[in-house]
Amino acid sequence: MALSDAAALVRDGDTLALGGMTLYRRPVAFVRELLRQSQRDLSLLCFTAGYESDLLVGAGRVRQVRTCYFGLESFGFAPMFSQAASDGALEIVEESEGSLAFGLRATLAGVGFMPGQAWLGTDLLRARPDVKVIADPYTGRPVVAFPALGCDVAVIHVLRADRAGNAVLGGNPAVDVELGLVAGRAILTAEEVVERLDGPVDIAGPLVTAVAAAPGGAWPTSCYPLYPVDGNEILAYAEACAAGQFAAYLESLPLRQPSHRRDAESAE
Repeated sequence: MALSDAAALVRDGDTLALGGMTLYRRPVAFVRELLRQSQRDLSLLCFTAGYESDLLVGAGRVRQVRTCYFGLESFGFAPMFSQAASDGALEIVEESEGSLAFGLRATLAGVGFMPGQAWLGTDLLRARPDVKVIADPYTGRPVVAFPALGCDVAVIHVLRADRAGNAVLGGNPAVDVELGLVAGRAILTAEEVVERLDGPVDIAGPLVTAVAAAPGGAWPTSCYPLYPVDGNEILAYAEACAAGQFAAYLESLPLRQPSHRRDAESAE
């Protein structure tokens, strides 16, 4: 379906999971389309959150954030998240790599929690009273019971997908396969949509609700091996936010495009 129709599958109040990792293979084109629509009060679930998530937070579309990292890697903090967190404008659910992994595993196993030894002896348990310490029924030793974790919608950017929803991620899968399995609705944006994929696939079609073509759809984050991170654009975003010009940057989004494409047009 068209990207606009795929974005319309997200509803007010949904838990929205965004695939990819840090500044790699993030569904930026989908987020840009979502910003043209009116969905609000979203709960954002990311293993790590970056540029695409900061756009949603800055636009006031996010009520709650669950992630173990929110930033722009070597380009610094995520400016709009940092501001919203400092202002108390966001509900932040403390997570770690372990808690996210155990929560996803519980949902995949069809149980209400997954036990592990993560967080034992830390103050994270004070920040998350919903995470309980219980006795292992076989050894009697304490274990942490991490509640099952899922999402209403997962959006994953892929290298290639076919019309049936089978897809190839292209390396560094992060937790995208798991997000697709636990989501109520799984949406793929693809650099290329083909009639049929014959080789091994990372995501199977029966799990997928919609496929939308989005060439360059991860820009300015990278999509190996097609294009790298556009550091100039990430810096331009950070500088705009630091100057209090997030709204102007957001308004310019429809005009912004990969720098190599701008260079090619200038050469012509």
